[in-house]
Amino acid sequence: MALPESPRRRSRDDVAEMALHLLDEFGLPDLTMRRLATALGVQPSALYWHFPNKQALLAAVSERILAPMADIHLEELPLPRAACVLGARMRECLLAHRDAAELVSSSLALGLVEPPVRPALLEAARRHGVTDQLPEVAAEVVVHFVLGFVFHEQQRLTADSLGLLERSSASNTDGAGFTGAMTLIADGLDVSMARQA
Repeated sequence: MALPESPRRRSRDDVAEMALHLLDEFGLPDLTMRRLATALGVQPSALYWHFPNKQALLAAVSERILAPMADIHLEELPLPRAACVLGARMRECLLAHRDAAELVSSSLALGLVEPPVRPALLEAARRHGVTDQLPEVAAEVVVHFVLGFVFHEQQRLTADSLGLLERSSASNTDGAGFTGAMTLIADGLDVSMARQA
């Protein structure tokens, strides 16, 4: 008589990847440990072998969402232009996943993930001889602006998909407002750099 097949052991990556898939399918409010365990074919308690709590799991999902940020090569871009490129890439990362701005914002606020713009912006600043204080502030401004902007975009998209808006919100996600605001941030950074010189 054959023994029943034991369920495949799940890795930390398996759990985080499935959580990201469920986030995209059901949204953040319905991303529960029970639903995740069911999707993986394990007991909810098994998830805690990999993550001590749900917030740690959500931080791992946040890291997956932001992972493409590491692929940016700013080369010799001036600091203001680098800020625009990083902001645009962060927006792309967040818009690629449902409720990502809300999720990533929570992980950042709790200090569970590294600010995604900061390392590349500091490196670009050092290449151009700009002191760390200015790019530190610029990184904070870019991250907070992008999170807020995309949070509103995603809220409108959700409301639109549920038929809660009188008119389509598609025009609100064309990026023109985003680009204009990032240009304003870059111009302010340029002025601040000139004062330092």
